[in-house]
Amino acid sequence: MKQETEEKLERLARLIAGEGLAGVLINTQTNFAWLSAGGTNGIDSTREAGVGTLLVRRDGRRFVIANRIELTRLMNEQLNGQGYEPIDFSWEEEKANPSLVAEVAHSLVDKGLPLGADSPLGATVRIVDKAIAQARYKLTAAEIDRFRLLGREAGEAIGKMAQSLVPGLSEREVARRAIDALGALGADSVVTLVAADERLRLFRHPTPTDLCWDQTVMMAVCAKRGGLIASLTRIVCAGAVPEDLRRRTRATAGVMASLLAATTPGASGSDLYEAAVRAYRDAGFPGEEHLHHQGGAAGYRTRDWVAHPGCTERVQKDQAFAWNPSITGSKVEETCITSDDGIEMLTTTTDWPAIIVEADGGRKYLLPDVLSL
Repeated sequence: MKQETEEKLERLARLIAGEGLAGVLINTQTNFAWLSAGGTNGIDSTREAGVGTLLVRRDGRRFVIANRIELTRLMNEQLNGQGYEPIDFSWEEEKANPSLVAEVAHSLVDKGLPLGADSPLGATVRIVDKAIAQARYKLTAAEIDRFRLLGREAGEAIGKMAQSLVPGLSEREVARRAIDALGALGADSVVTLVAADERLRLFRHPTPTDLCWDQTVMMAVCAKRGGLIASLTRIVCAGAVPEDLRRRTRATAGVMASLLAATTPGASGSDLYEAAVRAYRDAGFPGEEHLHHQGGAAGYRTRDWVAHPGCTERVQKDQAFAWNPSITGSKVEETCITSDDGIEMLTTTTDWPAIIVEADGGRKYLLPDVLSL
């Protein structure tokens, strides 16, 4: 952990110097998890803001600023041994003054330079969230190891759960089982989508309902553990897979393979979008890209950025991606990491029917097919 956090602090030091800041404040749950190597300052999952704020000063000295309800727990359980100095205040002060954290932080830094922050903590701080996000994109070796384990375990858990399904279960019950399967791994499903039968053709983001599935059901999850998020989708059929669904799924897998092959360091988000457009056209389904986004960079958010025609973000080595191409009535979604050897798949489910697709350059990809129960 020390090596990982020191590397991240070095990235922030470069950011602070480049932006001409006295220091930077980290408050969002996403960035707190990143900087603390998997810790959390979250209490309320409906809010992006956390209950404690990290201050990294220009000279490297660092503090955690929080009210007295939270500070001891954060120091003992989330930041133990990471070198943060505690700064506390009463919760009454915090409620009375929305700018309190910024004011406390200003008292701890050089008065001649501005403070940066990842969220609007007050009018006296400069928002540098995009620069912090870019510092976050390249995963450390330790993060890659944790991500591999999360992806493998999430893929296995959802695969095992899916294989146990029987027709007649409601979408809500399927969702509950998916959430429970991930919960057993210590992971939260921050996105849980389920589509039964015709809803799979109608909606790209099917939030679960009381509809019971009869022939086909799709489940999509985003599993979060230690701040990292792995996304995957699986589809099952009761009995033989209809030929139209099989055809659409295999065409979607072809789009996925084209995206994976194009996800190389230096490629732009617009390049990746165009790769998907060409793949849809070549598969005989032109225009499907307009009906749903294709996915993009991942890690501590479900998507840090999404590939689109005007996207200027560029792929980095050791960056996570979650691609989710879809053709009406089907979808393929997996999470991967870029490497020197190409793409490393994280969320593959063993003992699941696979589609083998050869993309540009001759590389073969094993992608999830529809499971016949």
